[in-house]
Amino acid sequence: MRDDETSTPAANLALRQSGTAREQQDSAKKPRRKASIRASNETHLLACAEAVFAERGFEGASTALIAERAGLPKANLHYYFPTKLSLYWRVLDDLFEEWNAAADTFDASDDPVEAIGGYVRAKMELSRRRPLGSKVWANEIISGATHMQDILLKRVKPWMESRVTLIERWIAEGLLAPVEPRTLLFMIWATTQHYADFEAQIRALAGKRALSAASFETTTQEVVKMILRASGARSPNI
Repeated sequence: MRDDETSTPAANLALRQSGTAREQQDSAKKPRRKASIRASNETHLLACAEAVFAERGFEGASTALIAERAGLPKANLHYYFPTKLSLYWRVLDDLFEEWNAAADTFDASDDPVEAIGGYVRAKMELSRRRPLGSKVWANEIISGATHMQDILLKRVKPWMESRVTLIERWIAEGLLAPVEPRTLLFMIWATTQHYADFEAQIRALAGKRALSAASFETTTQEVVKMILRASGARSPNI
């Protein structure tokens, strides 16, 4: 007697259901794999685009140069980003999101020493970890911010105004010196991003190839202390 002749209808149903379950699992995995591959490719392309835009600016960059840096055919790049401008906007938007996340300390603490100090540390860390991104942002601003007016007006400005309100409250409570809030924020941006945008000048004047991790940490602590001292920040109940 053949093995299949001993199968019962219930057994056959169980086999069919098992096969269907495996097919469903395999089908569910395919979109996840595609999404993972897409995210990985986009991340790689954005990093390469950031480097090229930092070196050449928007006008000097091209999708051909970016694709070459990424080691991909230009058609592959255009599959993810149809135009150079769409890729540039994505780089700028990604930068804003990182800088916005650096300001979470303002929401996490109502202590100006912790909030401002944490923000300065986070911005310094971004200058150390992502200097090319800071250069892209700086180049765009220096060039007139033609391509990022929406980001500045619709995202950066509301964020800044919310922090201005908080800083004004700290001043009213005697936790900060009577500083001009926007000037304080501009000073933080200028100081922290200096270590990315003017990295070559720092290396030349310091006589070093680059700041070591220990040197950068020491510099960060000094920058934090100076900004807190300049703003007259103090913790509540002290």
